[in-house]
Amino acid sequence: MKLTATFLSSALLMAVAGSGLAQTGDPFQRSAPAAVPPTVSAAGSATVTPSVPITLTGVQNATFGSPRSSNQGSATRVVFDLAPGVSYSLTPTFTGLRVDVQGARVQPAVVSGLGNSVTEYRAGGGQATLSTLFPLSLTDGWQAREATLATGTRVLIIDIGATVTGGAPNSRVLPSAPISAAAQAVLNAPVNTVTSAPASVSSLPPGDTVTRGGKVLPPAPALPGDNTARPNDLNGLVPGTSGGVTLPQLRIGKSPGQTRVVLDLPPGTAYRIVPGPGGLSVELTGPAVPAQRERNVSPELTEWSAQPTLSGGIILLSTPAPTTARSGWRAQLLLPGSGALSRLAIDLSPAMADLTPLPAAARIVAAVPPFPATRGTAILALSATYVRPRVVIDAGHGGRDPGAVGSVTEKEVTLAVALRVRDLLAPAGVDVVLTRDSDRELSSDKNTDLKMRAGMGTPGTQLFVSIHVNALEARSALKGYGVETWWNPNHPNSSALASLLQRNMVEQTGAFSKGLKNNQSLSVLRNSRIPAALVEIGFASHPVDGQNLKDSNYLDRVALGIAQGVREALVSGVTADAGSSPPLAKRAP
Repeated sequence: MKLTATFLSSALLMAVAGSGLAQTGDPFQRSAPAAVPPTVSAAGSATVTPSVPITLTGVQNATFGSPRSSNQGSATRVVFDLAPGVSYSLTPTFTGLRVDVQGARVQPAVVSGLGNSVTEYRAGGGQATLSTLFPLSLTDGWQAREATLATGTRVLIIDIGATVTGGAPNSRVLPSAPISAAAQAVLNAPVNTVTSAPASVSSLPPGDTVTRGGKVLPPAPALPGDNTARPNDLNGLVPGTSGGVTLPQLRIGKSPGQTRVVLDLPPGTAYRIVPGPGGLSVELTGPAVPAQRERNVSPELTEWSAQPTLSGGIILLSTPAPTTARSGWRAQLLLPGSGALSRLAIDLSPAMADLTPLPAAARIVAAVPPFPATRGTAILALSATYVRPRVVIDAGHGGRDPGAVGSVTEKEVTLAVALRVRDLLAPAGVDVVLTRDSDRELSSDKNTDLKMRAGMGTPGTQLFVSIHVNALEARSALKGYGVETWWNPNHPNSSALASLLQRNMVEQTGAFSKGLKNNQSLSVLRNSRIPAALVEIGFASHPVDGQNLKDSNYLDRVALGIAQGVREALVSGVTADAGSSPPLAKRAP
């Protein structure tokens, strides 16, 4: 089977290399520096240049489509049936994997949310596309192979995920008969993923294995102006009187991890921004909006289109991840310093979270209500006869161990969040034990340090929560953003605790949810004898997520989510005492 390949656009090469940005006189226009595409070796010795697509097998007239999908952790497996002789090529791109089909009619389809790592399946016109939230390279982010089932059906199996590796080198077609066992083994095989850590340090959280002192991608440019709350302007009106002019061509600025769209609005223009699962709709009243369309703009902007209406027009910005009123985008209207046109600047990134300040009520005890004495009755503090539930909050790293270093230093952020969690839980009647309350480690030996932290869950302690910041190497940093929660099977209630923490953090921050993880044994979790979970509150290596971690409002929201998750676990009986005593909230005084 012959294999050849295409790679990525120069924009991706710029982002992966972490190069600086060339900037023109207009701060909204950015372009990538010149980059030399690499050569890649495939099938042992052949040198492949990024100019020809990866080609796999045969030609015959048939139909292609109707993929079946399943999830394995964060990875998505997609399976296509292949009629005899149908040929296809696979091209990894900036926004996903393109499948070009020859000798078959591709069944038109648009399917959203095909899996955890495939945000959309779109097919028609001889081509099918599996859209992803991260760029794909020749070998990273995907793997493809073929198999022949016992029924004689030939299938194409594609695994896609941020940690999947393999691409399509040495792809094989299994014999057509009588090989059902071998073919089924290919279908049932676990997704081939990159090991996040060598065996010697496999007990460490994923971000702890990143080489320190390496390249760091530049931070995403912030919106201009002095509005520190960085609001999402859902509605607005440009001062002045509309003169019936035509809307100028919109402008696009690309940065690693973020895309900026700029609309130059004439005086008197009214706008309304509507977020949704497929992106943003910008409704304009006043200027004439000519029909336009552009596809595959960037990883954050899969397509934009302009549609005229009787009163103006609608600009549709399609994004691979959902947008909400609190996440996935930011916008700001900038009045003209000179000239007549104002600028509506819209930044798009799935890593954008809620950076607005918490309401005043959320900064006091009411944010994490004390335990109820009886159903329907709340008290301000637990009475002296109540057993104060003890919870260990672990601020990861400390002292000579900085943890992840990027836009922030992990040990500083984890301590700042741990102190906030303590200050929220203590007034609610929780006995909070911190593994550290200053910049120090528990032991100079890492393994001993981790065991000492886990060992602080002494008898009578109900929960253990470890706080960490994630990171990836610069070459793959754009793949990592959002919050995730890890658990190990050290206690029957650990998975339930992790689920409560993850849900509450996402609700409070609006951050991208990477879900629950348990496919790696972590020392600080497995050595705990009580329900334990480890939260990764963001990626210091990502150009946008790193800015979240530098924002005190975001840290406030993360801490509130953790505190509310802990309280919900205690009240609902997700504790070390579950099964031997009633939930804490229902104990008699």
